Amino acid sequence: MRIVLQKVNRAAVSIDDEVVGKIKQGYLLLVGFAPDDTEEKLDYLVHKITNLRIFEDENGKMNKGLRDVNGAILSVSQFTLYADTKHGNRPGFSQAARPEIAEPLYNLFNQKLAATGIPVETGHFGAMMKIDLENDGPTTIIYER
Repeated sequence: MRIVLQKVNRAAVSIDDEVVGKIKQGYLLLVGFAPDDTEEKLDYLVHKITNLRIFEDENGKMNKGLRDVNGAILSVSQFTLYADTKHGNRPGFSQAARPEIAEPLYNLFNQKLAATGIPVETGHFGAMMKIDLENDGPTTIIYER
């Protein structure tokens, strides 16, 4: 499982010029799955993400978490996180989970995030999406499990 987390002031995902998910302050998550990903990996990353402290406190120190700032999550599926670019100029995606494996994992991941009480918005699995965001920092963290 690979996740690119970006701290944002705002983010929105659109399909065919229609906004299907949007948040104000929080995290934009680009989420990709491998064929061997498990619920245990999901649980670990849900815990790490929802307890991450990267928002500034009154002293400018990254000491506050998503709940402390009433933040939200925008989760977008992104199989291209598993692109293999070692050979040639066209990426291969054989390391990414097939849709019949990845989609249930993506849905479960989002359910588990929402179960923590943090608001979660999503894109649509497998759709061509456009993301509009304003980075905060920018602060970007990559998780791989």
